[in-house]
Amino acid sequence: MEHSIRPTAEGVMEAVVLIMALLFLAFVGLGVYVTVKAVGAARRGVDRTITQARRTVEDTTLRAKSYGQPGIGGELAQLRLALRTSMRATQVALTAGVASDASLSESLALFERLSDYGHQLDDELRRLERDPDKVRAAEHVPELRERTEQVVQSADSLRWAARDRARKFADEDLTSLNEQIRMESGALRHWAAVEPDADQPQATGSTTGEPARTWGDAVDGTGAGSRTGEGPQAITGRDPNRQVGHPWQKTARPESTT
Repeated sequence: MEHSIRPTAEGVMEAVVLIMALLFLAFVGLGVYVTVKAVGAARRGVDRTITQARRTVEDTTLRAKSYGQPGIGGELAQLRLALRTSMRATQVALTAGVASDASLSESLALFERLSDYGHQLDDELRRLERDPDKVRAAEHVPELRERTEQVVQSADSLRWAARDRARKFADEDLTSLNEQIRMESGALRHWAAVEPDADQPQATGSTTGEPARTWGDAVDGTGAGSRTGEGPQAITGRDPNRQVGHPWQKTARPESTT
């Protein structure tokens, strides 16, 4: 008997150990997954911060060169600054607008194609800005200026079209809201009294068909004044000869004299 029970106990212990091991591995795997996600999010945050800082430094440098550096270098810096400013503003406007207006998705797709071309143009302007041969660089400036103006004009066109569309929808919503408010205000001011018909008796009391209770009605729970239609009763002493009964009480039978 003991030999048959022993393997069963050992099997239960093995099952418990296996379950505990699986739970441990599950917790370890979950911890690793959460750690990887947290590290990835932190890394992306650091990358965004570094990119933003690098962009700010570069924009500040270009702004300083465009105002303080004469010649080809200053002109190329102005072109790069105008290109970057227009592209960034258009990207922000379209990305924010597509969340509330799905029809801007096509405009955003067009801007992405324009953005690829703009990045190539910015790289050309950067290389030409660092080129030591300023004479040959000056020969390419008119062509690059024309291309930059075309890209900036296209980006501005998309941005202002999206803003005009959003403003149009906002104006239409405001006009509709003002019309609804005007109608509601007129309905609230429509308090003209309706003249009663002389041929019909004026109804008194509540709208439910029962007489309205006044302050002179009885408040003892019987509600006799409101049910019988009588006016308010004067508060007097109780008449001993008058038997006050209730409709649910039976009439007392006279005692038999026989």
